[in-house]
Amino acid sequence: MIRILGTTFAGLLGLAFGSFLNVCLSRWPAGESIVHPRSHCRNCDHSLAWWENVPLVSWLFLRGRCRNCKTWIGIRYPLVELAIGVLWAIEFWRQSPFFQTFDGEFLWDYSVRVSGIEVLIGMALLYFLLVGLSILDAEHLWLPDVVTVPGIAAGILYSISLIWESVNYITIQPPIWQTIVEYIFGILAAGALILLIRWLYKLIRHREGLGLGDAKLMALLAAWLGLPGALLAFALGSVLGALVALALLAIPSMRANPQSWATSKLPLGTFLCIGGIVSSLWGQPIIAAYLRWAAF
Repeated sequence: MIRILGTTFAGLLGLAFGSFLNVCLSRWPAGESIVHPRSHCRNCDHSLAWWENVPLVSWLFLRGRCRNCKTWIGIRYPLVELAIGVLWAIEFWRQSPFFQTFDGEFLWDYSVRVSGIEVLIGMALLYFLLVGLSILDAEHLWLPDVVTVPGIAAGILYSISLIWESVNYITIQPPIWQTIVEYIFGILAAGALILLIRWLYKLIRHREGLGLGDAKLMALLAAWLGLPGALLAFALGSVLGALVALALLAIPSMRANPQSWATSKLPLGTFLCIGGIVSSLWGQPIIAAYLRWAAF
């Protein structure tokens, strides 16, 4: 029962934070304050009443249109709110066994309780960052340093804290300094992978193909998920990007203008973020299944 109530609360809290993220995504690229003025229609400046600003519910009630000018609000708003709400609910459901015994009573062991809370808060922050970055790149082809660089730092602190805590309950392991050095090397290698692809593309095509923001995003993924998780996110993102490119190629107008097709830009960061979310949720079983398949 506590698990269900906690998951519900996490989902509702995620909807609220998703609504705040929408404010940031709408105002930040335009150079506007995320605090003032209050929420309003960006077409007619109609100030929203409280009941027009309820996450997800208001959009459905208003059928996605401003109550005053009937302008289409956009599908991005409910999708972002729903994404954060669902991801936070899933993560609480996944982590809640760390807080409970099998008969439903709370565990008060310090190491188990703190470790579970750290993972829950850390993954909630990661999902918030990845959803926000995916939208920024999809809408503006922009992965701002003010998000990616602090995101890398937060991921390093999060992962090193878990590595440090692992000393308390894992007896057979390499020295902790070796684990941290390998972890830092993984972050550098993940960013270097994108830089290498960027350099090769420029060498062959004589123009920029990938931005530096993509390299920093890969480093962010490695900081939170480790090098294997980041590489899985890269593989998934690359496949997703290729599928989107093929879908666009199927559009007659794109085939009729090969030059337009060749120079069109796709948001790699968006695909990497989606791959990162999948990797964080199911990365370990996916990698384990791949290793079993590769062993045959």
